[in-house]
Amino acid sequence: METPSEHVYPAHWEADVVLRDGGTAHIRPITEDDAKRLVDFYEQVSDESKYYRFFAPYPRLSDRDVHRFTHHDYVDRVGLAAVVGGEFIATVRYDRIDATGRPASAPADEAEVAFLVQDAHQGRGLASALLEHIAAVARERGIRRFAAEVLPANTKMIKVFTDAGYTQKRHFEDGVVRLEFDLEPTDRSVAVQRSREQRAEARSVQRLLAPGSVAVIGTGRRPGGMGRAVLRALLHGGFTGRVHAVNRAFPEGLDTLEPEGVPAHRSVGEIGGAVDLAVVAVPAESVPAVVADCGEHGVQGLVVISSGYGESGPEGRERQRELVRQARSYGMRIIGPNAFGILNTAPGVRLNASLAPELPPPGHIGLFTQSGAIGIALLSALHRRGAGHIGTSTFVSAGNRADVSGNDVLQFWHDDPATDVVLMYLESIGNPRKFTRLARRTAAAKPVVVVKGARHSGAAPTGHAVPSARIPDTTVSALFRQAGVIRVDTVTELVDTGLLLAGQPLPDGPRVAILGNSESLGLLAYDACLTERLRPLTPLDLTTQATPDDFRTALAAALADDACDAVVVTAIPWVGESDGPSPDEGPELAAALRDAVRAGGAGKPVVVAHLEMDGLAAALGASGEDPAAATGASAAAEAGTDADTEAGTEADGTPRGSGVPAYPAAERAVRALAEAVRYAAWRRTAAEPGRVPEYEDIDEAGAGTEIDDLLAAAGDRDARSFPLPADRAASLLARYGITVRPALPAPDADTAARAAATLGYPVALKTTAPHLRHRADLGGVRLDLTTEEALRRAYREFTDFLGKPEELRPVVQAMAPRGVDTVVRAAIDPAAGAVLSFGLSGAPSELLGDIAHRLLPATDRDAAELIRSIRAAPLLFGWRGADPVDTAALEELLLRLSRLVDDHPEVVAVELEPVVVAAHGLSVLGASVRLAAPPTGSDMGPRRLPVY
Repeated sequence: METPSEHVYPAHWEADVVLRDGGTAHIRPITEDDAKRLVDFYEQVSDESKYYRFFAPYPRLSDRDVHRFTHHDYVDRVGLAAVVGGEFIATVRYDRIDATGRPASAPADEAEVAFLVQDAHQGRGLASALLEHIAAVARERGIRRFAAEVLPANTKMIKVFTDAGYTQKRHFEDGVVRLEFDLEPTDRSVAVQRSREQRAEARSVQRLLAPGSVAVIGTGRRPGGMGRAVLRALLHGGFTGRVHAVNRAFPEGLDTLEPEGVPAHRSVGEIGGAVDLAVVAVPAESVPAVVADCGEHGVQGLVVISSGYGESGPEGRERQRELVRQARSYGMRIIGPNAFGILNTAPGVRLNASLAPELPPPGHIGLFTQSGAIGIALLSALHRRGAGHIGTSTFVSAGNRADVSGNDVLQFWHDDPATDVVLMYLESIGNPRKFTRLARRTAAAKPVVVVKGARHSGAAPTGHAVPSARIPDTTVSALFRQAGVIRVDTVTELVDTGLLLAGQPLPDGPRVAILGNSESLGLLAYDACLTERLRPLTPLDLTTQATPDDFRTALAAALADDACDAVVVTAIPWVGESDGPSPDEGPELAAALRDAVRAGGAGKPVVVAHLEMDGLAAALGASGEDPAAATGASAAAEAGTDADTEAGTEADGTPRGSGVPAYPAAERAVRALAEAVRYAAWRRTAAEPGRVPEYEDIDEAGAGTEIDDLLAAAGDRDARSFPLPADRAASLLARYGITVRPALPAPDADTAARAAATLGYPVALKTTAPHLRHRADLGGVRLDLTTEEALRRAYREFTDFLGKPEELRPVVQAMAPRGVDTVVRAAIDPAAGAVLSFGLSGAPSELLGDIAHRLLPATDRDAAELIRSIRAAPLLFGWRGADPVDTAALEELLLRLSRLVDDHPEVVAVELEPVVVAAHGLSVLGASVRLAAPPTGSDMGPRRLPVY
């Protein structure tokens, strides 16, 4: 029997999705108010598509059809629509059926599914996106299997089902292909979903960065203002497409804006041709009308430079949300608001849709920032220190990043052949779990370097509506490193590291040769290497009399030496008989070093640390055989000439833009090199990341049923997380092979004695009061009680010194074999996703913060590294003659807990403490588990754009 709640509109099913062509659509449940939309939609569908849907000519929908397709109970009958501009462009529905194919209700777990896509929108990936969402809805409603009947000629729809990656059956009867497939996600279905997500989101960013035409809305009638500045930047940068100036205040009859000579229009609707990108530079109150104008004209994307949004307070945040809703309703994506703009230096585009006065030199570094000021600083630093040879491929400054975020741009850069190194300045991360997933995948192919602002305040910048972190910043850094992200602390380090990675090969190991003409500077470099946990060789002092030829010879020898993996060159001005420093000493030394690098091949990175060597950094950054050739090289790059033989490398195998990076301090040079060493090591291990083991005794289905029952018993599924009673926590953990030693309540001494007799001596007497739990130092734990007399004495001391039994809540537990007390936790953190943590119980973890973390799901490699990465790890491996503990059992426990939390997102926190790891085996003496309804927009569900 249906309950009234079954007819409540399920708002959490609504989602914005990016389609295959980069446009967006809104997916939502169909309601009774959609009758006219449905009829209008059906009229736009061709007769052939109608025939494929209904297996017969079906020119129009009857009133009964319209009623059936718009009235749903959202349990046994569900319909979803993809909406653009307020109109349906595709629909999908399911009807629950029994084994005979007749309409049914639960517990029937099969449903028949059918799609219809307007012909004008076929090929955009709508059916695939709708299938993901209707499958998630069905799983939520207890449906485990879909059935679909398709005409053999309808090959496109058959392909939608077969390509989805679900386990399926297929047979042919009565002239119809019948497909049946389970809705439980498989490795292949998840891989297919994420591959489609990557292609769609990358395409949506590519449309913004490579438009064929740009309209600048808010171009002033007189010089000055942001709109006019963007217009000049577009023209000065040499944009290869069409440019339009738009301002509703232009006088009628004004066709051309002078002195720029570009077409002038009072609205986007007046533009005769297509407009791919609109740059919006009007007051915030005027933006909604501009967005509507752009949407009606079919503009693909917006760069909103206008301010007055989330950064201005609650009213501005609501204005920002409405901006995103309005733009997405037309299928458009947004950079901003409060954005600095975007750049693309590709010769075929040359886009400068920003407030930057000049288009930077082309190169292979991708830049993303959430701050215009930081963006300006990064562009300036790369231009100055790259000497025009190490430049930028694309640049996005997203401002409040209400829509397009760093995740979207990572999707684009992942397979962008023009980008070899990714540099990101982030002030907040809207979807951290997705960010680490995308960063891990991208970092396997190209470096991702991140500096994060607002690290210690715990709050996102104004305008960025994101969850706050619960874990320390050092933990976030460790998780980033696990994902292959190179996290640095400052913008200066971001540039330092980016220049090295863009211009030098990755080192094969941590061994570093140091050579130079200053013994002191060499020793500073040596100390810096030790600080960064590198393995420096004894510095080679060439003396202050060294000539460029001496440097060339020494560097060539170091590059040829199999005992080192990288070289640090230190240099100070020459000391000789001349009256002063020569103006040519920098370029001459640069030429000598480049000669040695060229002769030594591209196998080892070289960095230079110098003091007061004018012209050295610029000359090293230049590409030429002649130090004066930097200008010519830059001009050649701007002309689009390129000698690349494959992505990321020059003809001799060196990285594209292979200038030798120079630093004004040895510490900065070594720090950048150390980041490259660690990243290279991660790349090598990422090639074999380990595996997530399968354990035959895990009861995943039983655990899922138990969790559902517990959530149902808790009442409101939208309530905050709640703890499980000890017995239910132990029961749930047992389904994943994690046994918790029973602890029996002891409200009085007689009950304690009976409990001990049941468990068998020796026993431990513990208090479970929160302020005394696990606190042996405060008398809250008495161990090795071998007799009833000892137990009663301990109980009496408990109540005499610590409080009444009802306050202490004592329990009796059988003694575990002696070992090392550890703590194991798994939790869903809003700033990092699912995290597995490990440390030693007590002071090491609580006082010193000696806890290690890994993202879930953890592999066998992750588990092994986790227990070895804490500072107190030697205690597990026989420190000072003690017996080593059973680390294999500990790793298995970590992996089983990882599986539990990864398989069931409803499990939001688990703490196992203490876990006593003995020489053989381990004992879990305490456990707590918290449950909550899973988030509707998690990274594991169907594709959806975030709503901030």
